[in-house]
Amino acid sequence: MEKYSMVIPKVASNPTICYRPIRPSDLAILEQLHADVFPIRYESEFFQNVVNARDIVSWGAVDRSRSDGCSDELIGFVTARIVLAKESEIGDFLSYDSSRSDQTLVYILTLGVVETYRNLGIAASLIGEVIKYASSIQSCLAIYLHVISYNNPAIHLYKKMSFKCVRRLHGFYLINGQHYDSYLFVYYVNGGRSPCSPLELLKVAATYMRSGLRSVAARLRRNEEKMPRWPKCKETRCLITTQCRRNLTTECSECSCV
Repeated sequence: MEKYSMVIPKVASNPTICYRPIRPSDLAILEQLHADVFPIRYESEFFQNVVNARDIVSWGAVDRSRSDGCSDELIGFVTARIVLAKESEIGDFLSYDSSRSDQTLVYILTLGVVETYRNLGIAASLIGEVIKYASSIQSCLAIYLHVISYNNPAIHLYKKMSFKCVRRLHGFYLINGQHYDSYLFVYYVNGGRSPCSPLELLKVAATYMRSGLRSVAARLRRNEEKMPRWPKCKETRCLITTQCRRNLTTECSECSCV
């Protein structure tokens, strides 16, 4: 196939950016954009799957205000795939029912914007399309993706959009014979959450607090039965014992939060 020759577009002061699904007619420009944006090469099968929507969903950004006759040409893109939660690499970061086979995730495969259109909020809008899509799937619990460790603008963007960095994967990428680390980011939807979410920690703390109070009350009752009968005091105060506090701290520390 002849390589697509892309002319770097000039951006209007107030461009009219629209978003649409990627189509078969976008094949050549999509391949060129990936070659320009990423340091790794994608197989032709990947692009065929994207433009023909074979197990991949996608959105493209176009500038309707372009005056060069290319108002429908891609200037940004995002591609994603649905995966089963129980088969994903982030199962340990999800609180989900392993007995259910229908629970899913959305994995963002690629995201990019033409250099002259960057810093206009296009990447954030493309991610927003993925979030809306994932949220519309009742069985979907989260969106996740990988970012190469030196891509600071992308890392900043995902953190700004409330993605959580949950793991660093050493040597995940191999580019030109050199290994690079990757960060794994997760965005929870439809009630999906980390197994060590703040809500879970509160439940653990409340359970042990109740257990501790019951233990103290029982001990006081036993002591009271052994003691001689004295006149009742006007006020009685119970304190959680040091042992109870130590047990609570130990249990919470076993739940590793990120």
